[in-house]
Amino acid sequence: MVHTGHKGRIIVSANQKGGVGKTTTSHALVTGLTHKGYKALAVDADPQGNLTYTMAAKENEPGVYEVLKGAVASFEAIQNTAQGDIIGGNLMLSSADIEFTDTGREYLLAEALEPLRYIYDYIVIDSPPTLGILTINALTAAQDLIIPMGTDAYSIQGLSQLHTTIGKVKKHCNPNLVVVGILITRYSGRTILSRELKDAIQNQAAQAVNTTAFKTIIREGIVVKEIQTQQESLYTASPRSNATKDYMDFVDEYLERSMK
Repeated sequence: MVHTGHKGRIIVSANQKGGVGKTTTSHALVTGLTHKGYKALAVDADPQGNLTYTMAAKENEPGVYEVLKGAVASFEAIQNTAQGDIIGGNLMLSSADIEFTDTGREYLLAEALEPLRYIYDYIVIDSPPTLGILTINALTAAQDLIIPMGTDAYSIQGLSQLHTTIGKVKKHCNPNLVVVGILITRYSGRTILSRELKDAIQNQAAQAVNTTAFKTIIREGIVVKEIQTQQESLYTASPRSNATKDYMDFVDEYLERSMK
């Protein structure tokens, strides 16, 4: 837990490919850390606002967009929900690449979140499925990067692009960024192709971005979609499901890796 003078860690879940369970991972991580007694904050930097919706936060309240604009301080944008604290995201963020053009625009989120690191143990940023300025801001703000990936060829193909972006961010903006690991999500072991792609991610793909895959693999399950629709947390709404067990194992494994 955070003590005076100790800074909390900022984690970003990023992958420019959509449909890989990025928001689900962010949600499971932030609610899982809260469930374990840590003080955690969700930050929805995705214009789609899916994490904001799932955590039943209000979309019309000041959020990440207003914080980046400098219209409100970061602590003023925090909403307290039944699942935990969040700074929400909405469609206003979709203009970020056009709107934020000043020198130093990569650091807007890092500067806004810095004071909150003395309040929270963990801050989890959900980034959009693009490699634009919002994702760059999230990578610049974070110490830890988690890459959720599905077991499909397009996921592996897109990894080199993400790797290039990570390299640029580390060189120019944030040399302390660590790729904690690749998280295989929405896994169904029923097909040979799925199993082969899992092996490819665990070996070649992980090595290509100088990391390893998490031992935990998130199994495909309808319960995840049901929970999102119900705007609840996996840990309270469906504690016995495979997805909940997998995500809890993942949270434990993340904590183990990040404390090394």
